[in-house]
Amino acid sequence: MGGFPHLAYGTPRKLPKPDSLPGRVVVLDVAFAANAGGASYEKTTLPFIQGLGPRLAMWIDHHDHDRHLDYAHDERFVLSTKAEHGACPEMVTPERVAAAGPVDTICCHVDFDGLCSAAKWIRSGVEPYEGADDDARAIDTRLGEPSERARVLDRALRARPRDEALRGLMVRYLANGAQEAAMYREFQNAADALEAMEREARRLAVRYEVRGGLAICDATRRDGPYDKTELLLIGQRLAPISLVHDETTVTVAARFDSGIDLVSALGLSGGMPTRVSVAAKRLDEVIGILARFEVAG
Repeated sequence: MGGFPHLAYGTPRKLPKPDSLPGRVVVLDVAFAANAGGASYEKTTLPFIQGLGPRLAMWIDHHDHDRHLDYAHDERFVLSTKAEHGACPEMVTPERVAAAGPVDTICCHVDFDGLCSAAKWIRSGVEPYEGADDDARAIDTRLGEPSERARVLDRALRARPRDEALRGLMVRYLANGAQEAAMYREFQNAADALEAMEREARRLAVRYEVRGGLAICDATRRDGPYDKTELLLIGQRLAPISLVHDETTVTVAARFDSGIDLVSALGLSGGMPTRVSVAAKRLDEVIGILARFEVAG
């Protein structure tokens, strides 16, 4: 395993400033921005790519986007669809790490999938532990059962989604082979905090209203933080598509294996076909579109 690089974190809507990232940079599990929530490829992703310029060593991602075609002939971009790769770590291979050459910075997504990708890159394309790729796929698609270790790490991140120190600790834990018991206990303690958020999600779930194939939940009034993933999964037991809306965001989700393409249905340029978020002001529009979509489907 090589030296430990600088770590930075990004989401499709919010990327670090290129000049804040030292040296050569690899980007892992960060989707190109879709035209939703005020972000777009032109306003967010493209300036980031241009700002890095030749310092961009490689970009590996598995989320659908129309603009992937722009980079089909650039070997630095290893881009697939969610259907082709359910998770990103399986795309981080020894051959690709070697082809990219030395990097100084890893910019990755903030979930288990992204952090596991970063750790695997640090390990020159070798899994942090046997079955880590399968765990990432199970967690990112919500199909199948991850190992207990991966379940704890995922729950810790969901309980403390803004804790950058926790992310860094988790990358180190995984990069070192996921063997340090003291670190793992910290993740278990963090994961325990998710229980209160799950209880709030279950409390909110009684508000679900089913309209045909769409289950709709209003989360604008709540007693505290809630686990949106859990709330969406509850909705998917009631209807093929679940929708949760609060004061800022409308989030829509369907099972990974449902065949439903929410990106196409809502006219977005990219993202995960079975989970998308848009601004709250689009609530009525989204409900109307998905109602027609369900009738047509």
